[in-house]
Amino acid sequence: MIGIIGIVISLALLMYLAYRGWSVILLAPILALLAVVIAGLGGEDMHLLATYTEGFMASLAGYVKSYFPMFLLGALFGKVMDDTGSAKSIAAFISEKIGEGKEIWAVVLSCAVITYGGVSLFVAAFAIYPIGAALFKKADIPKRLLPGSIALGAFTFTMTAIPGTPQIQNAIPMKFFETDLFAAPILGIVATLIMLFGGMFWLTGRAKKARANGEGYGVHEDKGIRTDDQGDLPGMGAAILPILVVLIGNLIFTKFVFANMEAAYLEEQYNTTLGAVLGNWSLICALTLGVLLAIALNYKRFENGVMHTLKEGVQGSFLAVMNTASEVGYGNVIKSLAAFTMIATFMTDISSNPLIGEAISSSVLAGVTGSASGGLSIALETFGDVFMERALQAGISPGVLHRVAAVACGGLDTLPHNGAVITLLGITGMTHKEAYANIGMCTVVIPTIATIAIIILGSFGIA
Repeated sequence: MIGIIGIVISLALLMYLAYRGWSVILLAPILALLAVVIAGLGGEDMHLLATYTEGFMASLAGYVKSYFPMFLLGALFGKVMDDTGSAKSIAAFISEKIGEGKEIWAVVLSCAVITYGGVSLFVAAFAIYPIGAALFKKADIPKRLLPGSIALGAFTFTMTAIPGTPQIQNAIPMKFFETDLFAAPILGIVATLIMLFGGMFWLTGRAKKARANGEGYGVHEDKGIRTDDQGDLPGMGAAILPILVVLIGNLIFTKFVFANMEAAYLEEQYNTTLGAVLGNWSLICALTLGVLLAIALNYKRFENGVMHTLKEGVQGSFLAVMNTASEVGYGNVIKSLAAFTMIATFMTDISSNPLIGEAISSSVLAGVTGSASGGLSIALETFGDVFMERALQAGISPGVLHRVAAVACGGLDTLPHNGAVITLLGITGMTHKEAYANIGMCTVVIPTIATIAIIILGSFGIA
């Protein structure tokens, strides 16, 4: 019982202090060891230094080893698309074509296009905000709806559901289930439609109600908005081509190039299989091509030079991967405690349907850590084998497990202490009180409904 209390105290502090802006890289090992200390008061035999170096750090290093290439290439691609103006060019084109009266649609679809193409959600928020603010102000739509609109386009279906998305949340399950980014496409499309149209129904409904009440854009300083000269931006063709290369290239590498190669050497020399690495290899190659093409097409648009952009992209990837890896290290320490066995038993045995247990564990741990990728990694590291075994016994394909886990982690992850939510509010100059209700509806409530829907469909063999 003391061990469970220690876990609860540790998790509560992690959520609160992360919400207050403390670095997860500092918090994670300290609070993991706090849980160990409290467990020791209950008689559990734990050693602090050994737990830190052989438990926390080993897990952290394992995560970096598995996923750093995707973080690095994703950060480089996003930074190149941002610095060359390609992301803004796409947003401006979509906004112009959609037309007046559909400003919320313009913001959501702009975010969706560039994040589905591999640009990180943080870059999407920075890139789309200035255009979104100008559109909302001109249309007199309350600015408090803008963070929710950006979050719907960047933090939901393009992050976890739509088949082929190169975002890390869709890449993580590949290692555990030997799947690829296109796993369970029917379920992915269903979840995408629920999140997109459910979120749009909510946001447009709020906008209509605000207009009926006489509420306009509001009085905001809107500091930091850059009004780029549209003539300085690359054309739509040059802007969108690298994204198409990432998406189409990933499909070709996955289904045709690596799928048919002779890979017996992987088992003999590296103790792995082609199925375990195929998805990662395809994504690495596709993102590399995307980065190189984006640089080649926009070489003269780098204000401070290509190397400066690449350097900043590399540095940004370090913080992103270390934040998530630290959360995974934290989870590894927590799951080593005897008290966690009771929690794990509850989450895995809550239903005979493995999809329900998988969804609950992925979503709950994502909510606890404030990170979709961190929570998903912990859940699958801890329970992946159990869910895989039960799914095979029930006749459920690994692809369904992949899609349910990915979509589920994108539910409770965006609770108020989530780093992406805090960053988004900072970019837009809004507060939790002003904007979080709409963010939460679009990124927590509706994705949870989508998860329930695909669990039902997946249980009947639909993939």
